Amino acid sequence: MIDPVTSFDELYESFSWDIPTYYNMGVDVCDRWADKDPQRLALIDIDLHNERTDYTFSDLKALSNQCANALSKRGVGSQGDFPDRVGILLPQCVETVVSHIALFKLGAISIPLFTLFGPDALRHRLKDSAAKVVITHADSLEKVLSLRGELPDLERIICIDSSSDDVECFQGMCQAEATSFNVTNTLADHPALLIYTSGTTGNPKGALHAHRVLLGHLPGVELSHDFLPYANDRFWTPADWAWIGGLLDVLMPSLHHGVPVVAYRFPKFDALQAIQLMRTLAVKNVFLPPTVLKMMKSLPETAFIGLELRSIGSGGETLGAELLEWGRRVFNLTINEFYGQTECNMIISSCARLEAATPGCMGRAVPGHTVKIINAESANVLPSGEEGAIAVLTPDPVMFLQYWNNPSATDEKYIDGDAGRWLLTGDRGIMESDGKIRFVGRDDDVITSSGYRIGPAEIESCLVSHDAVQLAGAVGKPNAVRGFVVVAYVTLNAGFTASTELANELIEWVKMRLAAHEYPREVSFIIDMPMTTTGKIIRADLRARALNETLEKLT
Repeated sequence: MIDPVTSFDELYESFSWDIPTYYNMGVDVCDRWADKDPQRLALIDIDLHNERTDYTFSDLKALSNQCANALSKRGVGSQGDFPDRVGILLPQCVETVVSHIALFKLGAISIPLFTLFGPDALRHRLKDSAAKVVITHADSLEKVLSLRGELPDLERIICIDSSSDDVECFQGMCQAEATSFNVTNTLADHPALLIYTSGTTGNPKGALHAHRVLLGHLPGVELSHDFLPYANDRFWTPADWAWIGGLLDVLMPSLHHGVPVVAYRFPKFDALQAIQLMRTLAVKNVFLPPTVLKMMKSLPETAFIGLELRSIGSGGETLGAELLEWGRRVFNLTINEFYGQTECNMIISSCARLEAATPGCMGRAVPGHTVKIINAESANVLPSGEEGAIAVLTPDPVMFLQYWNNPSATDEKYIDGDAGRWLLTGDRGIMESDGKIRFVGRDDDVITSSGYRIGPAEIESCLVSHDAVQLAGAVGKPNAVRGFVVVAYVTLNAGFTASTELANELIEWVKMRLAAHEYPREVSFIIDMPMTTTGKIIRADLRARALNETLEKLT
């Protein structure tokens, strides 16, 4: 744990890692608490019928031990060059938690899988990882069964709410086993998780993480939630546990700290129901992605009365001044931004307990992580005020081990310089004179227009500050004179209608608030914004759309 201090600088200078040689994530988040405080509440599981079941740490220990014994009898283990891989295709529920913990105790590798994946997405991940087992539920079962003939390494399908000759029942499998288990004594560097990137460009790559990845997350999680844990803290996120944001920014750190987690994910997200859920269950801490915050912002402010949140963290896309100010009004606290990626997460964070947020800045390098803006060709650290590549110095406990089955992509992720070896995030940023880091955009998202390099994030934040705009994506459109011009694609809030007048109003809105070279020359209204399953705008799709529009005009 980090200790509350008076300044970021003091905290950064006083921090040091304590990573043991041997460490098992399953023991840390479950057995450690079960042995010390067995009746401590660990999980509040709300099913689709709104039935609530509470689980203590003692319950999780017994259930995960049974699951580990059952999987071990079915040949899942840590033998060979790499441990066996098991896909977990489940929503937020107790079986998801139990499965992950059981696999960690076994020394095997869990693969979090999103329940809304289609067959192609599942096929790629299961085939690429050579998953031996899939644990799923009835809603996803047919998808898995339809792929079975294409997955030669898949030996067994286990379902939590269905069974047949080809599918084994999870509950029956576990209930037949003992509640004690001899945990594999794993090294901190032993592989534990294989999390696939969201795939904004090309096929998703599998980022292989070690058990130590949880320890690497802790300082950033604690900072972004104003020094988690406090007495009576209780965590929830609408982000699926299949993503690093749900699994390692919320679920595992909460259990590490003995903070109860609410398990519930709406079949289709509903902002008003999410607020009601947080109010009813006395949630104190939430991770709300920017897309969720923007959806909530369209509600009347009276809808938030009665919430008693202590902390809100948000990451994935930068927040603007308007969204931060709205958050202060309706939640009566400052939303803390944080930054990371599947390969190296929770490395930058803001913390309202230590200092005021700066709109457009993600925060500072989290204690324990060396994050700089470098020249991506020379690997030299750039001075404050200069745009460059956001990079993290190795070694770092939160950093991935490698891309699964992709050594060339792993090598391309790093660059050597005088200061050491850097991991390149693929994002662009600017280090401010006070040490805060301003996000500019992905390497391929930066727009070059008339010699200016323009990041889309600031434009998008400005657009969503307008009452009419729910989501906005800014990209470059080919132009014979300027090279590219900025264009914006916008989805509107309820009650607003697309029109030429509104498009011109939005152009002026940005023009009056940002630099003259940054405003969009065109605004187009679209119904469905292309988004990754983690809630990030897929600007590559918008760029393709802009290019097609240009080509159509030429023909």
